Amino acid sequence: MRIVTTLPSATETVAALGLEPVGVSHECDYPPSAAAAPSITRSRIDVSASSGKIDRQVLETADAEGGIYDVDVATLDDLEPDVIVTQGMCDVCAVDVAAIEDAANRIEGDPEIVPTDPHGVADVLDDLERIGRAVGREQRAREVRADLESRIEAIRNRTAGFDAADRPRVAIFDWTDPVMIAGHWTAELVDWAGGEYGLADAGDRSRPREWDDIRAYDPEVVIVAPCGFGLEQIAENRSDLTDREGWDELSAVREGRVWAMDGDHYLNRPGPRLVDTLEALAPIVRPDRFDGPDPAVAVPFDELEALDSAGPGSRPAVDSSP
Repeated sequence: MRIVTTLPSATETVAALGLEPVGVSHECDYPPSAAAAPSITRSRIDVSASSGKIDRQVLETADAEGGIYDVDVATLDDLEPDVIVTQGMCDVCAVDVAAIEDAANRIEGDPEIVPTDPHGVADVLDDLERIGRAVGREQRAREVRADLESRIEAIRNRTAGFDAADRPRVAIFDWTDPVMIAGHWTAELVDWAGGEYGLADAGDRSRPREWDDIRAYDPEVVIVAPCGFGLEQIAENRSDLTDREGWDELSAVREGRVWAMDGDHYLNRPGPRLVDTLEALAPIVRPDRFDGPDPAVAVPFDELEALDSAGPGSRPAVDSSP
């Protein structure tokens, strides 16, 4: 079975099923072996720029001919895929299903295209089983799902019993210039971790929010996890938030409950590691019930300045163990 994946979460899902794609997207880097596979996509965005500049590039490029991503049709043809796993959720985050369908029509083979469009944790788990069926790993998919659900239940059992008054108000930033509140599966994860997520409902799309609305909500816990940003890039862009009027007045800032989370590898990838994300959120939201998160995943926001000053290579390596 020759499988091509066009986004990181699909690559991680296929890997969880015990398979290795023959081709991946330019962003696929987990498990680490995925980075050695041929890439069939390329971005026209300079992802090393500041968050504000990236946002402007996206707005300009999305409306231009060809859009944000290129598909390498020649490489795709050479790979002779039987199955291509792609997505229809967000044409900013990764190449979308329409572009892949167009590319597939231009190659000699006739691969099955498996699109994903998750907006909640159940959708992610359903996609795991659907991909498992497409690649002949149905039993393995059921086993992986059962393990993930068991880990979710373990967290929920430890946060059960809190009423609304006992749950801290949580805000998770999916982008910082402009400020966006994380949507999709985020409200579920925060609820399961023992918090209140009052700025978005489960399944809502991530979208920009007025800063005054966030100040009025006055979160007691803030997690900064921009889409595509690791901890070092969050450190480079931390002034997007710290320079805003009223930042120092937020309850989360005054109480020292602001965290940075590797949004690239965790919060923003709707694959099996969303459960790792939940396990990192729980000690941030409920430090009374859990030990602190893995520092490779999340660190206190006030430690970012030191991380930025340390320069390239200062970020802890992402755990690549099974």
